Formats: sequence, C-alpha cells, structure tokens
Amino acid sequence: MKVEGKKQSLIRRLFLMAKPYKRFFILAGLSVICLSFLGPLRPYLIGEMVDKFIIQTQNKEKLLQWSSLIIIILMVEGMLQLISTYFSNLLAQSVIRDIRVKVFQHILTFRMRYFDKTPVGALVTRVVSDVEAITEVFSSGVMEIAGDLVSLIFVLALMFSTNWELSLMTLIPIPLLVIATRIFAKAMKASFQYERLQVTRLNTFVQEHITGMSIVQLFNRQKIEFAKFNDINKEHRQAHINAVWATSIFFPVVELLSSLSIAFLLVWGALQVEGKTNLEIKKMYGEIIAFTLWIHQLYRPIRQLADKFNILQRGTVRAERIFEILDHAENVQDTGTVTSCDFNADIEFKSVSFAYEKENYVLKNISLSLKKGQTIAFVGATGAGKSTIVNLLGRFYEYEKGEVYIGNVNLKDIELNYLRSNIAIVLQDVFLFSDSIHNNITLGDPEITREQVITAAKAVGAHNFISNLPGDYDYVIGERGGVLSVGQRQLLAFIRAFLYNPRILILDEATSSLDSESEDLIQLATDKITADRTSIVIAHRLSTIQKADQIVVLEKGEIVEQGSHQELLKKGGFYKNLFDKQFLDENK
Repeated sequence: MKVEGKKQSLIRRLFLMAKPYKRFFILAGLSVICLSFLGPLRPYLIGEMVDKFIIQTQNKEKLLQWSSLIIIILMVEGMLQLISTYFSNLLAQSVIRDIRVKVFQHILTFRMRYFDKTPVGALVTRVVSDVEAITEVFSSGVMEIAGDLVSLIFVLALMFSTNWELSLMTLIPIPLLVIATRIFAKAMKASFQYERLQVTRLNTFVQEHITGMSIVQLFNRQKIEFAKFNDINKEHRQAHINAVWATSIFFPVVELLSSLSIAFLLVWGALQVEGKTNLEIKKMYGEIIAFTLWIHQLYRPIRQLADKFNILQRGTVRAERIFEILDHAENVQDTGTVTSCDFNADIEFKSVSFAYEKENYVLKNISLSLKKGQTIAFVGATGAGKSTIVNLLGRFYEYEKGEVYIGNVNLKDIELNYLRSNIAIVLQDVFLFSDSIHNNITLGDPEITREQVITAAKAVGAHNFISNLPGDYDYVIGERGGVLSVGQRQLLAFIRAFLYNPRILILDEATSSLDSESEDLIQLATDKITADRTSIVIAHRLSTIQKADQIVVLEKGEIVEQGSHQELLKKGGFYKNLFDKQFLDENK
C-alpha cells in the first residue's frame, strides 16, 4: 500500500507540473476519449451493415451509405489520432523542459559537499536520461491508459447489450490474462529498477574515465579499465534483456488467449447452428463478425495497458530519482538580506569550527583577524585546513560553530550573490569551458568588452600568447582547456580575476603549477591586483609569500603560528622548519 501511495504521489506531482499546459492536456485527452468510443463503434456498425443490408435485404444503396459512414469514422479517427499524438507530445516536451530547468537550477544551489560525494555521471543521468524517460508518462502513459480503460468498458457494454451469453463465452480466458498481466507488471518493475541502477553505473564510469583518460594512459591501465567497462556494459545489457524476456513471454500469452476467445466464439457459433434454417444461420453472420472485431479490440487495449503500465512504472522510477534531487535540502541557505556592506573592512573569524563529516573537525576553534587591505598568507601541510578557510569565506561550505564577520556584518547575513560578487578566487586547478578564450575570461558577461579583456590580458602579461593562437581571443579551446598549458590556463584565470575587480581576492595555490617564467608574470600581476584590497594567499611555495603582511601557519586544523615572514623565522618554530626544508629541497 505504501508503494502504491508513493507512486500515486509521484504521478500527482508530475501532473501538477503539467498544470500550466492544461490546454494541451485537454485537447489530447478529449481526442483520446473520442477515439475510445469511435473504435468500438465500428464493429457494431459493420455487424449491423452485414446483417441488414447484405444478409436480409441486400440493399446496395444503404450498403454504400453505411460503408461511407464507416470510412468517415475512420478518417475522423485518423484526425483525432493526429491531434492526440501531437498535443500529448507537446505537453510532454513542455513539462520535461520545465523539470530539467528546475532540476538544474536546484543543483546550482547545492553546497559543495553534495558534489564531493555525488558522481558527476549520476547527475548527468538525472538531468538528461531520467528526465527524458518521464516524457512517456505524458505522451504514452496516463492519458492512453485512461483511453484504453474507457475503450474496454465501451467494448464490454456493446458486447453484453448485443449478446450476453456470447460475451460470457468469449470472456472465459480473461481471468488468465489478468493473472499474467500482474506477473508481467511485477517482473517489469524489478527489471526497470535494475536497469536504472545499471544506466547510472555505466554513465558514471564512462564520464569519470573519459575525464581521467590521461591517468588511465599514463599508468597503462587501458586493459584493466576496459575489462571493468566490459563487465558494467554486460550488466547494462542484462538489465535490458530482463525486460525483453518478460515482454517476449507476455505478448505471446496475450495472443494465445485472444485466439482462445476466437475459438470459443466459433464453438458457440457451431453449437447455435444445430436445428436452424439457412436464413437463421445467416442472421448470425453480422453478430459473429462484430464479436470477432470486438475481441481484437478487447485484447489489444489489455495488452497495451500492460505496456502502458510498464511505461508508467519506468517513468515513476525515473521521476522518483528526479524528485529526490528536487527534495534534497543540502542547498546553500541564502537567508541573508544585507546588500550593502563595506568589504574594505577587517574580516574576523571567531571560534570557527568545521567538519566535512559529522564530528571529524577539519578546522578547530579558529579565531583570526584579517586586516583590511593586507595580504594574508596561509601555509601548512596538506590537509591542514588552508583551502577550507577560504571556502567558508565564500560560503561554499557552512561552518558548524563560531561566527565570521566582515566589518560588523555577520557573513550569513549578507545576501549570497552580493557576497560572491565581491570575492574572486583563483584556484590551482583552473576550470575552462569548451568555448572561446574571450568567453572563458568573461564567463559570457556581455557587459565586458573586448577592449577590457585585452587591457586585462596585457596587464597580466598574457596578451602575447593569446595573440599567437589561431583566432587569438576567439580561439575555441578544448574541454577543460586541455589544449593550453597549465601556466596558460592559470594566466586566463588571473585575467578573470583582474576584470572582476573584487574587494577580496583569494589565490588558492594559484602559482604552484607554474614555470618560473609564468610565475614571474603572475607575480607582477599579483602585485597589481592585490593593491588596495584584502588578499588571501594559500601557497606551498613559501618563496611566493615572503612579502605577505601576515602569514598564518595551520597544523591539523589549528593555528599554531602567525606573523610576518621575518617574525616567524625568528621564532624558529613550524614556519622556520617548513622554510628550511623547502629551501634545502629547492637547492639539491
């Protein structure tokens, strides 16, 4: 009961999303209902025509009129079929467009921890394949199920009103069909759930391994990874075969039971012949013809009902996964209302603690003052919590304990878009889209002109290398900027930050992957861009932060030292050990 209630709830939610397109639904629904009546009506008219104008009177004029009527009905059915198909698909495509927009828009609000534990391939499956599967719920699912049910009721009504004894005789196989349909529906539900799992596994595997192809080839794992892919692909194939296997058994059973009904009809006819005159026997012809056609119309909707219920099940299974995302509450809570804040103010961390997983704290009771206009550097071993601090400042993650203030304004009271419009982050791993150099720098902002981009590129020192590319600023780079060197990608990220003109600048390992020539360019650009604004630098290479106004040393999520480069060297503590070790490594 709970499962059925859940399914009904999913269908109800889907149809609430179809509410803006109710005119499409009404047009398609009326067409389906009209078809449900016109289809069963034809056998009745054909039976009457055979009985009255061929067997009894042989009236050619009336026969021609009734034949014309049947042809007109067929033409009307064709027109109604066109209307129902067009508007049901128009409804379906409109709804899934809205669902896909809603899902993607919701995903954009998730906290970064959601993406840390959710494979990209799984999300791609949700937004593309799962949403597409919902189409059939509207185009071939609920609406046509309703039409088939109406058709069944009308066929049965016509059959019993014509000859109730013959109707009972031909319906003898129906209980067997009902049992077979229930078994089939259960088998298909299990196969759809299995198929859903395997589609996600396949998409996730392919996405991850194509993205990480350089690692696969570098470590010569082509054969091993291909073997894994082959296994997953076999499971994917088996999931679809399970569904085909159930279908290949069910439909022959339906055809067999349909033939049994025809056989019972013929047996009845044979039993009725005994003791009757030729004229009385001929009067049975129209009835037998009508019942033969009705039997086909009776079993076809039942067979289609099973198929439509499968479509409905597949759609609800996929819809369940879509609504799991829409109902997921792990999104950034943008409750802030402050849209006027002095970002050229001190930043205060007051007893801040943060954990990625429950009580396993990465930051522990951090209390820190970042003075306005200064350059503050964070150093420490990998995992010490350096990047986590700047992620909290941009509210990519939410801290569990403590408070962060910009001036006298609580960070969580600042409206999120306003906050992030005043912060720019340059990461070590620069993400570039498969688009032009210009669009990657401006991120599609039409208000940033080409002249501004060129000016920023010259300031950073990247104009020469961009000008040497085919098409210069219109050059389309590959996915993730794979055709550019690491240094070149970093330079583009610095141009972004330069154009952004943020009040708070964060450089997260931004120079760690650069060669000496590129680092010199970046250092010059950094000196320009950090002037008159609060700058936060995270670095492993201590040579790049010696000019910082304040250096904060982190160890296992705690602040162990802070001060200027010279002050920390004089202390002879953690920083001095790090500096000496790195100096020795660089001079070996």
